[in-house]
Amino acid sequence: MQGALSGSTVLSAARKVPAAKIQFLPEDRAWIAARIEEVLETGQLTLGKYGAEFEQQFARFCGTHHAVAVNSGTSALEIILRALQVAGKDVLVPTNTFFATAAAVVHAGGRPVLVDMDPESFGVRPEDLEHRLTPNTEGLIVVHIGGIVSRRMPELQEWAKRKGLWLVEDAAHAHGSGLNGTRAGCFGIASSFSFYPTKVMTAGEGGMIVTNDAHIAAEANIYRDQGKASFTQNAHVRMGANWRLSEPHAIIGLKHLERLPAMIADRQRIAALYDEGLAGMRHLDVVRIPHGGVSNYYKYLVVPKQLQDRKAFKALLRESYGVSLSGEVYEEPLHKQPVFAAYASGVLPVAGDYCARHLCLPVFSGMEDADAYHVIHALKEVIG
Repeated sequence: MQGALSGSTVLSAARKVPAAKIQFLPEDRAWIAARIEEVLETGQLTLGKYGAEFEQQFARFCGTHHAVAVNSGTSALEIILRALQVAGKDVLVPTNTFFATAAAVVHAGGRPVLVDMDPESFGVRPEDLEHRLTPNTEGLIVVHIGGIVSRRMPELQEWAKRKGLWLVEDAAHAHGSGLNGTRAGCFGIASSFSFYPTKVMTAGEGGMIVTNDAHIAAEANIYRDQGKASFTQNAHVRMGANWRLSEPHAIIGLKHLERLPAMIADRQRIAALYDEGLAGMRHLDVVRIPHGGVSNYYKYLVVPKQLQDRKAFKALLRESYGVSLSGEVYEEPLHKQPVFAAYASGVLPVAGDYCARHLCLPVFSGMEDADAYHVIHALKEVIG
């Protein structure tokens, strides 16, 4: 395959396929603008009716009793961990995740214990959990990488229950994903979502805590507002922070939540074309959705069997074929990052291998079938 990097180019680079694209329809922009004008007129710019409606609608979408809107997915996870009182405790965290998953544990006063990844789902590898346990282990965080809920999720739930640990989901990638009829956000005691602009749905910025636990929801409402017992009183009962979500962000989130099923269907359409078009490629493995699973296809993951220089490979696709690949999930596991050196324990070989080799194909709402065919043909020419 590496020799193909210098091969002749048949396809034209005239067609440009971006890595990702945020879609707001003209009528949606008008709807958003009218309501932002309203809140600017009233002056109710935070913790108002649109934030409350966003919480209600998102809880209904996920199928949970409670949802608490905050200013980022990172904040959402840290608040959950503070409510669970992880200070001084160990928390099992996948090494293949974004910085924020482990950083939230540290900021909440806990110690992340890094776990190797499962090559099927890019999530937690169950076989690596047992020997990572310590007498001080309090819980397990699972991450639904790329919008894939692992087929082994029930196994992870059962293992955590058997060990007396709570399970929390970092569902930043997984709006609308699920397994066997259960949506992401409903597998653990609480879950965090992100509405960062790169996600399947966005609020511009923002995050959401979902849970069926009334105590966690009550604590989250306190922590997000500087630790105050009440919005109208300056009686601080927790060491909280300014983690509120503004009304303009909630308005944007409401409209994108309304569009979310259609946006997911768009991504699933492109994924189906990739599934068919890439089938039978001997030098490329596709990370498949498990039986009974539903993915929002935040990422479409493929793993070349040999890839010596991913940077050069991506540059070739971009410059010679007009195809831009999106960011990896993730290019460097946490145990190899300097900021988490103190928490690295032992070799985590699966993550080391797959993080270095995988690619994320373009997939976004509004993407045309012709774009997907162009990507497929480019990959076949380069990889063979």
